[in-house]
Amino acid sequence: MSIDFLHEKIRKLKNPLILDLSITEELLPPHLMEQEGSFVKAYPRFCSELLEALSGVVPGVRFSFDTFALLGADGLSQLKSLLKRAGELGFYTLLDGPQILSPWAADRAALLLTNDEYPIQGMLISPYIGSDAIRPFVPACAKGDKDLFIVVRSANKSASELQDLLTGKRLVQGAAAELVNRFGESIFTRCNYSRICAVSSAGSVDSLRNLRTQYKHMFILVDGLDYPSGNMKNCSLAFDRYGYGAAISAGPTLTAAWRDAEGATSENYIDHALLAAERLKKNLQRYVTIL
Repeated sequence: MSIDFLHEKIRKLKNPLILDLSITEELLPPHLMEQEGSFVKAYPRFCSELLEALSGVVPGVRFSFDTFALLGADGLSQLKSLLKRAGELGFYTLLDGPQILSPWAADRAALLLTNDEYPIQGMLISPYIGSDAIRPFVPACAKGDKDLFIVVRSANKSASELQDLLTGKRLVQGAAAELVNRFGESIFTRCNYSRICAVSSAGSVDSLRNLRTQYKHMFILVDGLDYPSGNMKNCSLAFDRYGYGAAISAGPTLTAAWRDAEGATSENYIDHALLAAERLKKNLQRYVTIL
């Protein structure tokens, strides 16, 4: 399955959006909070309702391990249930892995990628402790059924303070991209993209352009569409000439779309998520044709 499965879903739906279900309490529909009484109970319901609504509309879904771990004793059980349901609904399932601050943390995080209790097809990590963060995940990718997404250029506002710095003749993010390429250059799928993928920012035009130009076989997840600097014109730079090789992560742009709609209330947040998904798809089609 892995990237080939995601590519096939994108081809069929003509839509490369990945539904990012990470959200702050302030953006959660208020009626869910009122009915459920707490974020701990309202958040899993929010995820479940959006999964059911957007099945067959977007090809993939993205969860955060840390978000559910912080919900308390039942958080990870809820994550497992939601991942299972996402798979049943036909989504490509991507998990933001736990924070990796040491080689031992990377070893433990890599176990999640092959743990049947967490039915995921890909995991997203940061490589900024070096190759120790990547190496434990490579065997699962080499077997051909799992993918690894590695942050090259993150979307947060202060990312430039470190990731855009020069180190020798290249940027720090360029060094991260070379790590991704080195580990993934021999792990290709049928669609001719590597199972070890890059993540870059929708607000970083140079990063997206350079990744697509320099690394022909590197699949790119575009993050940060929800930031003011992110837009579909920028995102289009990550795609190859056939409209493949990339996917776009979208969070509040979809999940909190009701907040920007005139006269909308939180009770119809799902309807507005569906409208936003169609609007984003049409916006991307101005720049990219998925064959």
